[in-house]
Amino acid sequence: MYLIFDTETTGLPKDFNAPYTDLDNWPRLVQIAWQLHDYNGKLIRAENMIVKPEGFTIPFNAEKVHGISTEIALEEGLPLKEVLGKFAEDIAKSELIIGHNIGFDVNIMGAEYIRGEVDSKLHDIEVYDTKSEETAEYVAIQGGRGGKFKWPTLTELHTKLFNEGFDDAHDAAYDVSATARCYFGLISVGIAPPLGDVAADDVTYEPPVLDAANFEKRKKKKGIKIPEVFKGQVDTFIPFSHLHVHSQFSILQSTAGVGGLIKFAKENNMPAIAFTDHGNMHAAFKAVGEGAKNDVKVIIGCEFYVAEKRTQTSFTKGDRDRRFNQVLLAKDQEAYHRLARLCSMGYIEGYYAGFPRIGKDLIEEHHEGLIALTGNLQGEIPNLILNVGEHEAEEAFKWWHGLFGDDFYVEIMRHGLEEEERVTEVLLNFAAKYGVKPIATNNVYYIDGKDADAHDSLLCVKGAEKKSTPKMFTPDIKRRNLRYGMPNEEYYLKTQEEMNELFSDIPVALENTQHIVDKCSPIKLKRDILMPIYEMPPEFSTQDDYLRHLTYEGALKRYGNPLSDEVRERLDHELNIIKSMEFPGYFLIVQDFINAARNMGVFVGPGRGSAAGSAVAFCIGITNIDPIKYNLLFERFLNPERV
Repeated sequence: MYLIFDTETTGLPKDFNAPYTDLDNWPRLVQIAWQLHDYNGKLIRAENMIVKPEGFTIPFNAEKVHGISTEIALEEGLPLKEVLGKFAEDIAKSELIIGHNIGFDVNIMGAEYIRGEVDSKLHDIEVYDTKSEETAEYVAIQGGRGGKFKWPTLTELHTKLFNEGFDDAHDAAYDVSATARCYFGLISVGIAPPLGDVAADDVTYEPPVLDAANFEKRKKKKGIKIPEVFKGQVDTFIPFSHLHVHSQFSILQSTAGVGGLIKFAKENNMPAIAFTDHGNMHAAFKAVGEGAKNDVKVIIGCEFYVAEKRTQTSFTKGDRDRRFNQVLLAKDQEAYHRLARLCSMGYIEGYYAGFPRIGKDLIEEHHEGLIALTGNLQGEIPNLILNVGEHEAEEAFKWWHGLFGDDFYVEIMRHGLEEEERVTEVLLNFAAKYGVKPIATNNVYYIDGKDADAHDSLLCVKGAEKKSTPKMFTPDIKRRNLRYGMPNEEYYLKTQEEMNELFSDIPVALENTQHIVDKCSPIKLKRDILMPIYEMPPEFSTQDDYLRHLTYEGALKRYGNPLSDEVRERLDHELNIIKSMEFPGYFLIVQDFINAARNMGVFVGPGRGSAAGSAVAFCIGITNIDPIKYNLLFERFLNPERV
């Protein structure tokens, strides 16, 4: 007999090449459907079973694929052992097991038979995969690897055979019916051989009568259930500060300039603003300086890439670079240096494919004085909620809470995404259970809502894509004929009033942003230029005076006596800039060791780079090129406008 089956699961394995005995690798079974047919295609039995979850939950992204939620599975599911037993009975009756991408389903069931401690002959029976080189040649869709035809999806194969697609893909019962029809169709066109001595013309597929598909049962939730401890209503205006902001230094990912962000915060009377660029802290110096000028508290943070194997730089399809995003904020000057240390380690030890990666081990080592947020959908805990399960997400939540204590906060984002609603509901339950404060944030990539289109263009530049290519909102994952892009235009720097309205039902999330602002003290990054002490002759009171003396003394040797007005004007211009930028000590020290080297017989070149544009350097012996003669610009060397 023919046994055709399909499964729906809690997700995908980490490694598709891992053996089914690796139970940690293979996801859990949610639904299995199968059909048993005799040699002539007559339907002997059709089964469709949902498994009752025991020790796991069904993540949201898996639910979106097959339509079965944890609630539905608990209500309608059967015990795993019962499902495995019934399937094993029909396995024993079959001579050929058929499926589309059958290797995946066989491994899923193999792992479940081990977990359920149920015997079966699943791995003793021959299998036939309707997704193969043979069917690829038959369907003949361009774009496969190595110039070959691509392997067809079940819908593509069905359409080729019958000139029509089929409904309710990713419902195991409907997928099995379509797979069975395709297999018997392949017999009729001479690609798949029939069992026994039956002629192909005598094989006719008998379909089952199918119940309502999973997606018809699925009830879309309206809103989220907020724990009582966090419920409330905004009656009066609550001050709000943005704590998850990406500037232009999130390279090719944000259009928001540092100055523009500070200006917006000042004009909107925001108490503070945090800079959390991807993988770097390049905005820190300018942001702190601009914040001080405009009386806006600046909090420096970073959205790190945290990897399981942070120093590994060679990966395969089965062993991928698995990482998540993690926002950390510095509370004070010492914490800033720890944050900088983490950032540097990402580039020094963990840089791979454009991502400076750190690991949890480094965070454990340098976490003191830092604040950790749960982050956006690419954060560890949200990602586990969506793609693995709530049990695993809770374990990760406890790890971060255990490490950071009261400096660990739950981020609540509302960009109008269904995924965010699920994550928010679960995170708020965790927060209530473990006493963690929630905060409201907006994932900022541009300042004004009207900048969304320009930001989308920037993402196209980053990915070398056309704007006409359809978008998907899955960072770091590439799909055929799709490009990365934001799902809507909500990723802008919203006003305090907009955030008050957006989080009117959970005011504590707004209030808690001020808790973080109050925890963070201003940091100072600008400091005086540190130069060695240069001993001057006693008759000179300042380095400026001595440098001027040496310059004009050397000018008489270089240009002759008397000096022309052109030379005097050029020297005075340069000396004024050198003085205003506090560089006299630099010139004195360099001329000292350059002239000492010449006196020792050490070969010294005539000068290189922009320094050759300085007449002062020429006069005091640092260079041997006359910038006035060759019309070289001093401003290429020192320019107050570039500081």
